[in-house]
Amino acid sequence: MGLVNAHPELYPGDIIEFPRNKYFSHFGVYYGERDGVPYVAHLTSRDSDSKLLLFGRALKSTVKLDPLNVVGKKYKVRNDLDEKHPPRDFYSLVKPEIDEAIGKLVTYDILFHNSEHQATMFRYGVKKSEQVKTHIAEHTVTGLPYSP
Repeated sequence: MGLVNAHPELYPGDIIEFPRNKYFSHFGVYYGERDGVPYVAHLTSRDSDSKLLLFGRALKSTVKLDPLNVVGKKYKVRNDLDEKHPPRDFYSLVKPEIDEAIGKLVTYDILFHNSEHQATMFRYGVKKSEQVKTHIAEHTVTGLPYSP
């Protein structure tokens, strides 16, 4: 599962993972190229001083379209849920939803609406976050929430 410098070929609608730290990655959906530049649609904070860590929420978040290399230089395709959830057609469903979502305010919530939830919602029509599930599972003992 290590990252490699050779980037995979991207297809519109692919979920792309950008590693950020030991626990969490940032996710987006490959949108395609404009003037030869690859673009990614992703959920990001509109707050200049990111408040994402404050209670895991930022009220001012939005879906943005940014050049791939601005979002991250290291990435991998993560269409891991394709067998459980069939990917939706990019041009008839996903692209219009992305176009509609760009610039609209969304409440970011690390547990219930993070960038991975947004990406899976676009690709599959279902909100999923495997990293939250994994991270929470690591901090749960016998079904009770972990507390220090």
